[in-house]
Amino acid sequence: METSVVTIKGQIVIPKKIRKNLGIIKGSRIAFIEKEGKIILQPLNKSYFESLAGVVGTEGKMLKSLMEDKKKEREL
Repeated sequence: METSVVTIKGQIVIPKKIRKNLGIIKGSRIAFIEKEGKIILQPLNKSYFESLAGVVGTEGKMLKSLMEDKKKEREL
């Protein structure tokens, strides 16, 4: 089990081993999900969005749109 300390600003450090295993790098987006009194940190990476493909029944159009938006963000 890895641990971290919350700073006065509410910041935490994700341990290096976990960042490496999940491909979290500088600038990565992370979702904070509160569920049943727990916090779930979800990297918002390509595999996460691919796992959502078909959920809304748009035949992948939403995923394509999200991926295009992410590409534009990286270019900026």
